[in-house]
Amino acid sequence: MRPFTYERATSAADAAAAAARTQGAKFIAGGTNLLDLMKLEIETPVHLIDVNGLGLDRIERVSGGGLRIGALVRNTDLAANDRVRRDYGVLSRALLAGASGQLRNKATTAGNLLQRTRCPYFYDTNLPCNKRKPGSGCAAIGGYSRQLGVIGTSDACIATNPSDMNVALRLLDAQVETVRPDGATRAIPIAEFHLLPGSTPHVETALATGELITAVTLPEPLGGEHFYHKVRDRASYAFALISVAAIIRRDGSGRVAVGGVAPKPWRSEAAEGELRRGAGPVVSQLLAGAKPTHHNEFKVPLVERTLASVMNEARTA
Repeated sequence: MRPFTYERATSAADAAAAAARTQGAKFIAGGTNLLDLMKLEIETPVHLIDVNGLGLDRIERVSGGGLRIGALVRNTDLAANDRVRRDYGVLSRALLAGASGQLRNKATTAGNLLQRTRCPYFYDTNLPCNKRKPGSGCAAIGGYSRQLGVIGTSDACIATNPSDMNVALRLLDAQVETVRPDGATRAIPIAEFHLLPGSTPHVETALATGELITAVTLPEPLGGEHFYHKVRDRASYAFALISVAAIIRRDGSGRVAVGGVAPKPWRSEAAEGELRRGAGPVVSQLLAGAKPTHHNEFKVPLVERTLASVMNEARTA
């Protein structure tokens, strides 16, 4: 690990300003992803800004019946919250499907949003990776790609977003609240927060330099049964081959978002109009234009079978 300097922020605006002042600065909270990347010298921040003391660890009701989740709410606390379990069950289930109990005790809402890919070529510093070193190439293209993306990818990158929480937030139409270095705030729709790789896969989110996530807001609860089904190579502590988050109503309508297939949580509102017709029509539209490799072409039918299982469970609930 390379040397770095450290400070504790006293306010969200001060933290954002400090990050903007120092090129190569990073925010740190739980550190469950950043510290691992620093040890591997994939992330090499020269300055760490500790945001744990900013009081962003509350879950609060908002006008209109929604919920505001502070950026520093730990994954364990969010999954166990009574209101989340009752009204946003898909979020609780997605969180509990991720990582281990020990990691969930430390991992934060904002950190989970910013979690970086688990592509093995990103982690191997002996191989080219456009996320790690822009312009160096993508060793995953033409390499072993079982875990990697089938849609939304590009000629520069085929990595996937690894977060379970992000898939649930996309399903729920969450918004990401931030503060900028000049103290201005904004709300970014989750659909616009994570970016597709295009020719700049190292630019992963819509955040500007120094911009700090302060909260995630959820709209009022949606009626229907909530589901999160995660298919993985082992039963625990594994990232998704694919995952399906869904809300299914009694009349057969609902919402669907998919993880493990793209560089961002994948959802098509147009495809959801096919839910009453069955999983096949939904997935045909949801994954239209998919470009799987011969290693991961199984993901397309696996999404369809998993969604069919969810829909069958909803009918018998």
